[in-house]
Amino acid sequence: MKSYLVLTILFGVIDLLYGNRFRCDYKYFQNAQSYLKLHRIPANWKEARLRCHLEGAKIASPLDQNLKAAMVSMMDVTPKLKCNGVFTGIHATFSRGDFFSAEGIPLSRIPHTWADGEPDNYEDNESCILMTSAGEFADVNCSDTYAYMCYKKMSQSMILSGCGTTDPEYNIDMRTGSCYKFHTVPRTWSRAYMTCAAEGGYLAIINSEIEAQVIKELFAKYPGGKMRGNFWKDIAFLGFHDWGEHGEWLTINGDTLTQAGYDKFSGGEPNNATTGEYCGATYRSGLFNDLWCENRYAFICEKDPGSLACDDNNYR
Repeated sequence: MKSYLVLTILFGVIDLLYGNRFRCDYKYFQNAQSYLKLHRIPANWKEARLRCHLEGAKIASPLDQNLKAAMVSMMDVTPKLKCNGVFTGIHATFSRGDFFSAEGIPLSRIPHTWADGEPDNYEDNESCILMTSAGEFADVNCSDTYAYMCYKKMSQSMILSGCGTTDPEYNIDMRTGSCYKFHTVPRTWSRAYMTCAAEGGYLAIINSEIEAQVIKELFAKYPGGKMRGNFWKDIAFLGFHDWGEHGEWLTINGDTLTQAGYDKFSGGEPNNATTGEYCGATYRSGLFNDLWCENRYAFICEKDPGSLACDDNNYR
């Protein structure tokens, strides 16, 4: 009971301190009234767009001079970016030659200057826009890899919850002290892993009988009728995998299921029924099953509220 009270008080304090804020890993720029995050690890444009979307943001474009200045200032902290630049959200992947930002703003309405010799549509295969550290544009192949930035416009409705996120689908369960989100949009296991990580969490790990009950109750809130699409709706991916050592199951943190605290499989499982079932999942019963990693299923993310505290330097 005391732990419940402590958590409740903690979340109330967090709400008061960090009200209209986005994420602790984003930096706020007053002039642009926006939050930005630089992803230094290069990705192709589609992966970059998806990562920003999963973080609750959009891939950044210099939509006005203030936002452009903020983006350029972030590029200045990484010498390599001065040479290569960053992907913007401006693309023509839907219709060749028709460039729009991720927000649907046409290139003609975005202030821009082309770098020397650009655009050149090299080999008739450049449908994405790169911005250099000088703030100039170049068209590039969307399959090439570059650093990129994610962007979120400031909003009064944007409230950081006690779970350390603006995503209202994350909710704390006092029995475990963790926050959970059930994803009804099916993804492969690796995409599910990526989604949870982008949201600041991880694919859920069951550590006890109590947590198995929590997961079972969460699953019960999402009957098949609440999930759209043609996929098996009585199963959901969790955070365990065989790590390439077929037959031995470990959590995504490297622990055996026994070490993690819960190792109950459904009767007859794991059975590697279709030869290649190397990813972990749970039935609605809270019992485990092995699944084909490349099939798409619902999944459950878990978030540690112990990482709630924001560094105020990110907001200056």
